[in-house]
Amino acid sequence: MKQLKNFFTLSLLLLASFAVAQSKVAHIEVQKLISEMPEVIAAQKEIAELEKTYSTDLENSVKEYQTKAQTYAADAENQTEIINQKRRTELEGIQQSLEQFRQQAAQDLQKKQVEMMRPLYEKARTAIEKVASAQGFDYILDSSAGGSVIMAKGKDLMADVKKELGF
Repeated sequence: MKQLKNFFTLSLLLLASFAVAQSKVAHIEVQKLISEMPEVIAAQKEIAELEKTYSTDLENSVKEYQTKAQTYAADAENQTEIINQKRRTELEGIQQSLEQFRQQAAQDLQKKQVEMMRPLYEKARTAIEKVASAQGFDYILDSSAGGSVIMAKGKDLMADVKKELGF
């Protein structure tokens, strides 16, 4: 009985080691890798400078608007209703322009970030796949929070499982 138990345990261990030997799995924290890439650091610096430029331009425009609004408010009693109405319309137009500028700046920053970062993400992914292939790994898992499978060369069981389930 003891020999049978030992045989069974040995068989399970061999089976488990055989299964592990079939697929080599590795992991990498992709977000950390990307955040430490010199090209990414340079791109982030460039994006931050562009953001600062937009922010400065917006602040200056808001200050001009506030100055004009205060001037118009102080002088409103000395002007006719027609002139005051024109000034209100002008100020509303400036407010709309400021909001459009704010939205356009946000869109431009987002577009620039995607434009600059996409090739760097691809570069990192290509490097990961190259190293993984060179070292014989079948699966590479992203160990970043919310990570996923980066590379999968093993057998995909989807078709077999669908067949088993009858669809």
